[in-house]
Amino acid sequence: MPPTRILTRNVWILSLVSLMTDVASEMLYPVMPVYLKTIGFSIILIGVLEGFAEAAAGLSKGYFGNLSDAVGRRLPFVQAGYAFSAISKPMMAAFVHPLWIFFARAVDRLGKGIRTGARDALLSDEATPATKGQVFGFHRAMDTLGAVTGPLLALVFLSANPGAYRALFLWAFVPGVLAIAFTLFIREKRHTRAVSISKPGFLDFLRYWRRSPAEYRRLAGALLLFTLFNSSDVFLLLKIKEAGLSDTVVIGIYIFYNLVYALAAYPLGIAADRLGMKRVFAGGLLLFAAAYAGMAFAHTQAVFIALFFLYGLYAAATEGVAKAWISNICEKKDTATAIGTYTAFQSICALLASSLAGLIWYSAGPAATFGLSAVVAVLVAGYLLRMPNYELRMGKFD
Repeated sequence: MPPTRILTRNVWILSLVSLMTDVASEMLYPVMPVYLKTIGFSIILIGVLEGFAEAAAGLSKGYFGNLSDAVGRRLPFVQAGYAFSAISKPMMAAFVHPLWIFFARAVDRLGKGIRTGARDALLSDEATPATKGQVFGFHRAMDTLGAVTGPLLALVFLSANPGAYRALFLWAFVPGVLAIAFTLFIREKRHTRAVSISKPGFLDFLRYWRRSPAEYRRLAGALLLFTLFNSSDVFLLLKIKEAGLSDTVVIGIYIFYNLVYALAAYPLGIAADRLGMKRVFAGGLLLFAAAYAGMAFAHTQAVFIALFFLYGLYAAATEGVAKAWISNICEKKDTATAIGTYTAFQSICALLASSLAGLIWYSAGPAATFGLSAVVAVLVAGYLLRMPNYELRMGKFD
């Protein structure tokens, strides 16, 4: 029997946990490159560090999602993952040796890998196929609200304490601890399932791709193709800087984008449940295409604000909806594996995307970089709209 409340206790708590964790992370995101340069990191070493950290997160998402399904538990992975991310914040301030910094960043990203599949499976368990968009949309809204709050707190702190980067890392530990505390109130539903005799290997999640429903492979394949041409937001911010706008404007536009994302994620999640996942997701891709096509020629602050408004709507229409869509396609017992496998490949494609974008930017200019991404987004949107509305759990096509 479906729950009477869509936003259940667990949905609220998981959303608050994500909000607190994102506040901690986003307090540091705008100053991370500056801090690393002050302790002796070159631009190349910063790139290697971030690539290493994201690779660790990507591969671990698949493994720990698969492990969560194998042992039939979610909560221990959620709690451990958020604890790792919280502990990494003061670690970054404790020592400045490059190997230690690499270790601290790996701990942070490993935490994300440990929790992602299990947390999304918990969210999926709290919803029906008809309410997945709303539940995942609400979670994304709360998570992204942290991306608004974190940079604002950092700006306030650094305006009063210029250059106090290491102190900021220590203060970022506070919302991280609050996130861990909130996880103690999550109630995990017990699942009846056979106990796995042996634990899966690190790359065993790759086998899921072969045994997954064909619809999962078609959907995930299309989303990953788009990801391969969706470079880091750093390139968007770099475009604003190249137009001659100040650092304050750049950070302000970044905060504005996250605010639009946070405000739109929940209503667009509801729209996905009512209108269909593919319609809302494809619409989001078309908004992405419009934003990126505009970026190729934008030069003024007003135009950048308008484009980032569209970009915020795109993010709200796709990120939570993608996981809701995938969780409706896969078997319930494979939810963490399915989402973990997708997000693992997504992380790898995102790394390749930024390298590809940098190469195109260097050889052909920013207009070519943004234009190619816009074209691919339109093609993927068209492909998704041609897919049947298939819900494995609901057992129907149309």
